[in-house]
Amino acid sequence: MPTLIETLLTNRAVAVLARVILTFPFWGSGLDKLINFSGGVAEMRQFGLEPALFFNIAVFTTQLVGSALIISGRYVWLGAGALGIFTALTIPVVHRFWTMEGAAALHAFHTAAEHIGMIGGLITVSILAARTRSARSGEITMPRIVMAR
Repeated sequence: MPTLIETLLTNRAVAVLARVILTFPFWGSGLDKLINFSGGVAEMRQFGLEPALFFNIAVFTTQLVGSALIISGRYVWLGAGALGIFTALTIPVVHRFWTMEGAAALHAFHTAAEHIGMIGGLITVSILAARTRSARSGEITMPRIVMAR
C-alpha cells in the first residue's frame, strides 16, 4: 500500500470523517424528521405506521442517537446495531418490491439492495471499532489458528 494511502487510512480525523459520511443518510433523515416534524409524521402515516407521532419520534431518535454513537466512536456496536435493525426493518415496511410491478418494483428492489449494503457497512464499522479497542488494550484481535502437522 502506498505510504500516502496508509497515512490517510490510519489518520484519526479521516476515521471520524468516514463515520460522519457513513451515517449521513441516518442523521440527515433524523434531522429532517425532527426539524420538519409534521412532515415526518406524514411520512409515517404514508407507510401505515400508527401512531404516526410515536413512530416519527422513535425513528428520528434511533437515527440521531445511533449516528452519534458511531461518529463519537463510543458504543459503536450499539449505534450500528440499532441503525442496522432499523434499516433491515425498512425493507418489509417501506421497500416491498415483491408486491410491486414495473419501474416501482425495480426502484424499491435497488433501494432494498442499497440498504443491505449499508447494513454491511454498519457491521464493518463495528468490527473496526472492536479491533481498534482490542489493539489499544493489547488484546489479540483475531483468534490464532494452529495447524496440525
